[in-house]
Amino acid sequence: MRAFLPSAGGLVLAILALLTSARAATAAEPPLVLESTIPLPDVGGRIDHMVFDRGRQRLIVAALGNNTVEVIDVPGQKRQQRITGLDEPQGIGYAEKVDLVFVANAGDGSVRIFRAADFAQVGRIDLHDDADNVRIDPRTGNVLVGYGNGGLAIIDPARRAVIGTISLPGHPEGFQIDPGSGRVFVNVPDARQIAVVDLDRRKQIASWRVSGANSNFPMALDAERGVLAVVFRSPSRLVLLDTKTGNVTSNLPTCGDADDVFFDPKRERIYVSCGAGEIATFQRESGSYRALKAVTTASGARTSLFVAELDRLFVADRARPLGSNAAIGVYRPTP
Repeated sequence: MRAFLPSAGGLVLAILALLTSARAATAAEPPLVLESTIPLPDVGGRIDHMVFDRGRQRLIVAALGNNTVEVIDVPGQKRQQRITGLDEPQGIGYAEKVDLVFVANAGDGSVRIFRAADFAQVGRIDLHDDADNVRIDPRTGNVLVGYGNGGLAIIDPARRAVIGTISLPGHPEGFQIDPGSGRVFVNVPDARQIAVVDLDRRKQIASWRVSGANSNFPMALDAERGVLAVVFRSPSRLVLLDTKTGNVTSNLPTCGDADDVFFDPKRERIYVSCGAGEIATFQRESGSYRALKAVTTASGARTSLFVAELDRLFVADRARPLGSNAAIGVYRPTP
């Protein structure tokens, strides 16, 4: 008896059906999967920004509402150490060249400096008012801190001293440094603008505004493509701008109460973490972005950090309800 062989047309239809099924399965798969949860016992209140020490594989977390910094062993999935005695720590930066951690405190405006090896305090700089986001200049290794009613402080990490300041028209929120041009893009929500700063000249050189959009807090930079991602809270929009001109190239609805945004260069995606209880994901296709399926988190889990070296998104979830543990959710991108 001869084995049954499908006709050529039937074989093509079968292959097409399999491909369609595979595409449907891929489309149904969420862009991020919760891989693990790292508990943070005895951490109450809001959790703010995080930084990654790649040499030691540690996540360093500013627990603002707890007045502590939590140091997490990422491979071990557990807290390794805690820094106490802080005053609303919200910004945090790791200066790899000098192996120092800089913690910006909102409460007293101080920047506390710690040795990364053992977290012994080795310095303190007083900016006097609302020290906030921290960034490291990739060209020089200098530390930039947003603070007060409108300023960026430039800190020499070797001297542990302020070597310059830049005036702004309001309190700076998220900001990013372009390593190619030496420009700094700064969200200044009180002034309803994105300030463009020449870091070498130490002055603001331009102001960009997005019509109908207010409360711009998180920001990310794709320096290679010259794209700036800014998320506004009122209304909730993800806005992409050309870094050369400030022209808006995309304006997309996103989740509410956003606090962080990141580019995923491997997958050409953008992640937005929101206090409304979700992570919005956008996929780049043919030069523009489209929204993927949102990933549900917890209400108030708005602060995050995407670590490209680990290919993971870390999302901070405050303790809720009373008596529960705060935690860091570890999300794995798919595919």
